[in-house]
Amino acid sequence: MCSPTLEVVERILSNERNVRLAAVLGAGTIAFSSILVRLSHALPSTAAIFRCAYALPVLGLLAWLEERRLGPRDWRDRRIAVASGFFFAADLLLWHNSIKYVGAGLATVLANIQIVLVPLVAWMVLSERPGRRVLAALPIALFGALLISGALEHGAYGRDPTRGTLYGLGAGIAYVGFLLLLRRGGADVRRIVAPLFEATATALVLCVIAGLIIGDAHLAPVWPGAGWLILLALSSQIVGWLLIMVSLPRLPAAMTSLTLAIQPVGTVALAAIILGESPSPLQLLGVAVVLVALLAATSPVRSRRLGRRRKVGEPAVEWSSE
Repeated sequence: MCSPTLEVVERILSNERNVRLAAVLGAGTIAFSSILVRLSHALPSTAAIFRCAYALPVLGLLAWLEERRLGPRDWRDRRIAVASGFFFAADLLLWHNSIKYVGAGLATVLANIQIVLVPLVAWMVLSERPGRRVLAALPIALFGALLISGALEHGAYGRDPTRGTLYGLGAGIAYVGFLLLLRRGGADVRRIVAPLFEATATALVLCVIAGLIIGDAHLAPVWPGAGWLILLALSSQIVGWLLIMVSLPRLPAAMTSLTLAIQPVGTVALAAIILGESPSPLQLLGVAVVLVALLAATSPVRSRRLGRRRKVGEPAVEWSSE
């Protein structure tokens, strides 16, 4: 990318509306993730492996071009991105198991409980104090998860909704670590590809190891399932996450989480239309309870810094607080 083009991109992203649009488009793209996993009929570890493997060549090329233009990255940032890959691998493996047991839509809602957990963990680790609504929203979100689990009824949707709920909550916790470290590894907002490439490469290695140990890793592509996984890699892992990487460092973290709430809403609707998933009324009530808790927990405060260009090394995000 030539320097004039880079300046155009920077001017576009200096406007908060454009940054929000990138975040919305990214969240809408990754809303198809669990749908594509289901359509591939791949086992959990296999889907995680090939999602990363098919994305790596494109991400690697983009990261190489990015480094040629901007120079080598600091080793500290590289280590942080690699560390985020550990959490990303755990997130993918747990989430794909959740999809297996409770369905694509409900699994995505459960994993996105991270929207409540991210501010709490950031408070403990990064001293980014959350608002009171975050603290109040957590028990509400967990009650919604209880409804989704089917523990309060007979005949809930899913092969094993209780197990799927536990996997989904575990995925949400792993996702917290991934997001927070990804934010730290992407402190230089000009570099949007390299941190994702390094996290994805790390996750690929760990998913292969875990899949071989668990026994559900099939390393030979099988069609037509491989086609769905290629689409998953190109759409969600590359386009979706690059859009999110563009917006993530330029928005307050709580606002980013609010934007990412588009994903579970979209996935529940898509799962019903495309896959014919039909959660029980009580589970749908649980979805509504979780989403209300997530929306109540976040407070989208406008960032005053978005009116100007951000300096390299400047803090990328802030938590809103009441």
